[in-house]
Amino acid sequence: MNPIVYTRAQQLPEILRQRIAILDGAMGTMIQRYKLGEADYRGERFKDHPKDLKGNNELLQFTRPDVIREIHEQYLAAGADIIETNTFGATSVAQEDYGLASVAREMNVVAARLAREACDQYSSADKPRFAAGALGPTPRTASISPDVNDPAARNVSFDELKAAYLEQAQGLLEGGADLFLVETIFDTLNAKAAIFALDELMETSGERLPVIISGTVTDASGRILSGQTVSAFWHSVRHARPLAVGLNCALGATLMRPYIEELAKVAGDTFISCYPNAGLPNPMSDTGFDETPEITGSLVEEFARAGFLNIAGGCCGTTPAHIAQIAQRVGKYQPRCPHNGAFTSLLAA
Repeated sequence: MNPIVYTRAQQLPEILRQRIAILDGAMGTMIQRYKLGEADYRGERFKDHPKDLKGNNELLQFTRPDVIREIHEQYLAAGADIIETNTFGATSVAQEDYGLASVAREMNVVAARLAREACDQYSSADKPRFAAGALGPTPRTASISPDVNDPAARNVSFDELKAAYLEQAQGLLEGGADLFLVETIFDTLNAKAAIFALDELMETSGERLPVIISGTVTDASGRILSGQTVSAFWHSVRHARPLAVGLNCALGATLMRPYIEELAKVAGDTFISCYPNAGLPNPMSDTGFDETPEITGSLVEEFARAGFLNIAGGCCGTTPAHIAQIAQRVGKYQPRCPHNGAFTSLLAA
């Protein structure tokens, strides 16, 4: 018999059945280490732009692609199977704050190409690497009023969000992303707009890529900012049949543990991802957070030992050293086994 040959979209769910996959760590934390100035963000192309641009990290794929490429390569060298494109804020909705909504689509194309090129450089037959097109939450929310005196007020509509996410996803797909990651969700309605956009894109393009959905529990209440519990959040997005669902950001691993455990119990038919912050904010630390790589690695290892995980990585404050520790520590454990995972349709494709 000839061996089964998987496409890249099919390889990832097969890997998740065999071992815990490693996601990269923080992009913003790493960019801060380069101590870039306004001129780095502007480059030649945006040198006369009327607004300040420092801090618009998504511009760096145009003006300092060497920095973004180097960060990707550091995470891949640390053992990451999946790296995220530098597109957390690369929607027209987010870029409008900088007066750069018109370059949002191109921003995603270029970012995906950079990530895909880095993955190609580090991929091997026994360890393929994957570029995840990152879709962030946007600075505007469809569920929460920006005006405390007017609870019904909104500064963005569902249709506006959907159009912005569709444009972003089109760029990521054109640039070569292997999967989509809807992440740091604090408003489920925003996430639904992203999911709707992805579904429309894949319906029209005929190309169906895996989707990972990752929410954010904002505090000890165990709820995302728009008010849902972890269980309610899962039931709100499960119709998308994601390859994986998980939690990231806001909390370190210690505080995140009960919510990952809850998600692992209720989301029985899909894979689970987890990429916590490196503990709590600490301005005295060089990463801005208080956990060393060893501490974060040991805490995520406990999640793996408990059988919660299929994908593990890091969010704010994590570095390649954190990812190397996580990769080393979780590699000795078997991945969590879903009941009838969403991967089945991908494997049958």
